[in-house]
Amino acid sequence: MQDLINILKNTSKLLNQDVTAICDYLTNPNFRIAVFGPFNHGKSTLLNAMLGSKTLPIDLIPTTGAAITVKYGTDIRTRILLRNGSEIYRSGTDILKEFAVLDGERRMRGDVTSVEVFYPHPFLETGIEFLDLPGTNDREAQDNLVKEQLLGAHLVVQLLDARKLMTLGERENLRDWLLDRGIKTVIFVANFMNLLEPDEQKELHNRLRFVAESFRADIPSGFSNLYRVDALPALRARIKGDTSLASSSGLVEFETALQNVATILKRNRKEVVAPRVVAVTKQIQQALQAKITPLENDIKKITDKNNAANEIKRRAESLIQQGFSQSLNKLRSHLELNKLREKYQSDAAVALAQENFTTWENTFKSDLNNLQLAVTKWLDQAYEFFSSQQKENLVLPLPKHPRVTLPPRTNNSSDLSEPGSLAVGSGIGWVLGGPLGAAVLGSIAYLANKTIQEQGKESSTQSYHQQVATLCLDAVDNYLSTFSHESLSILNEYERKANLVIRFVEPTDTPDIIQKHQELLQWQNTLLQLNQALENNFGISIPNQYKVEVTNEVNKNTSTQTVYRSQGVGTKESVGMPKQNQTPVPETPLPKQPLPKINVAEVEAKFRNWELDEEIAQMKANMGMPGNQKPNTPPKNINQTHSLSVLGLKEGASITEIKQAYRKLVKQWHPDLFSDKTQQRQAQERMHQINEAYNLLSEN
Repeated sequence: MQDLINILKNTSKLLNQDVTAICDYLTNPNFRIAVFGPFNHGKSTLLNAMLGSKTLPIDLIPTTGAAITVKYGTDIRTRILLRNGSEIYRSGTDILKEFAVLDGERRMRGDVTSVEVFYPHPFLETGIEFLDLPGTNDREAQDNLVKEQLLGAHLVVQLLDARKLMTLGERENLRDWLLDRGIKTVIFVANFMNLLEPDEQKELHNRLRFVAESFRADIPSGFSNLYRVDALPALRARIKGDTSLASSSGLVEFETALQNVATILKRNRKEVVAPRVVAVTKQIQQALQAKITPLENDIKKITDKNNAANEIKRRAESLIQQGFSQSLNKLRSHLELNKLREKYQSDAAVALAQENFTTWENTFKSDLNNLQLAVTKWLDQAYEFFSSQQKENLVLPLPKHPRVTLPPRTNNSSDLSEPGSLAVGSGIGWVLGGPLGAAVLGSIAYLANKTIQEQGKESSTQSYHQQVATLCLDAVDNYLSTFSHESLSILNEYERKANLVIRFVEPTDTPDIIQKHQELLQWQNTLLQLNQALENNFGISIPNQYKVEVTNEVNKNTSTQTVYRSQGVGTKESVGMPKQNQTPVPETPLPKQPLPKINVAEVEAKFRNWELDEEIAQMKANMGMPGNQKPNTPPKNINQTHSLSVLGLKEGASITEIKQAYRKLVKQWHPDLFSDKTQQRQAQERMHQINEAYNLLSEN
């Protein structure tokens, strides 16, 4: 039970709610019986009659100004606790007139915390205590005190005035202060019946029975929930020791029933306590849920927004990685030595022999630049979408120009009779003039087409011009070999760094979302602990609306890398060992980047435009149109209005709408879709108009 009390106290601090009454109720070892009703209904008189003396203050005007607890004691004494922490002990109860009654203006004292009276009564000795409450319907402060104190009562005796039975205020108090708060162990006692005529008493008896039957109290079966006690005659009878008069006043019957009911309820104490605990904690559960729900909604809204932007970036990651790998593999294949020899060695050797190597190198660099641009454009896309790393440039430096040292030249005229000595041009020479220079070039072409195995000759057996040609080919081969080796090494390192860039890293939460998560976790844990304490202590079943699953979202870096497939939103698959010919990503995870402020619409539009550009470029490639070149200028008679009409658009169409319209029409009018030649010709004409219109509009 102490765990529930601690949770209630801690929660009350968080919610700024007072749970003192219910906590005191749960810790009170005694069985408390409260007498409750409007002022001047005889509550103190009834309690004095049961005690057998004028222990509690009574008068013809509202008197009780504090909640007075009557407990067992070996002698009559009074203890008063003040708000400043001091205590006042006195023998007897005379001090009550100073601290526990209303002042001349019928107000309670504000410095009194509690009033206790100790009395030697056998019923109290069994662990029973009485609670005399101020009258209701007099002052708001008194009503608030009574309402709070009722939560601490195990059994409530509601005193009724037989002369004005169950007024509207009494019915409201019964509903709002007792029933709605889980206090259902209630017994009604009608006072002042002796002041009515016999006929009136008979009629009243029927009305009282209706009251009792309409309210089903949670008291043991076999006992009535309605009794008649004439309080003042009962008190006089007890003081005089008149047993007959006490019995005729209804006191004896009521006392006997009260003692039996209290004894039974004490044995089933948890069943008495549970309903009012449920009623009190329900308000706390509602207050906690009111804290949780807005936080959950805010977090979901932010999370959905971030997830939308993240999903776009995951799709971009997949597309960029695919395009990057394809273009990188194409460049890597181009840099293989055998490919370089096959494509460039002969021309480069000729250029070297002609002293025109720089011109050849410009062509070589142009081919290389086109392949490099195809690679770096994907990395540029990655920077645009992820902006996580400093940009890396792909630089493939060329080796120094090859140099050839000529062998000593002989005057053997047979130099020009060797195979491959046919000139490839006239008037061209490299240090060597005339026919010899032409022979060298011819030998280069010849030797470049032969494998080493086919040559099978030592340089000593070659003719002079073949020796020179071989030197040129060897120099270029060394140039290409050096370039291939160094470039492939640079490319591998570039790929490693690029893989760190073309990689969507789940961003960490912002301080705002972290704070919301922490607040949500605090309220969720509080509600969860409260629910568990209720279940453990009382076996109370928690309604579904108050059940909670703690959401503890923690960003964790793991050594297992994950990627997102483009098909299936949010689907993950683990990445194992890297494929061959690919540089693995380092196992050490990258530090997560702070989550930027994301404009989902802007990111989505940017990505969509990029997708359209890629698809349109592919369409053009499939139709044999230049994809990366500036489109031809359309004829002058094709103006912008006409172009919009061709694409089925209106004035003011955005570039995205233009691209979408073009894509749709290409899919509709592509000539490959038609088998009939006439239809193909019509489709070609239509595609010509569509292409011209798109080229014009995309330029503006």
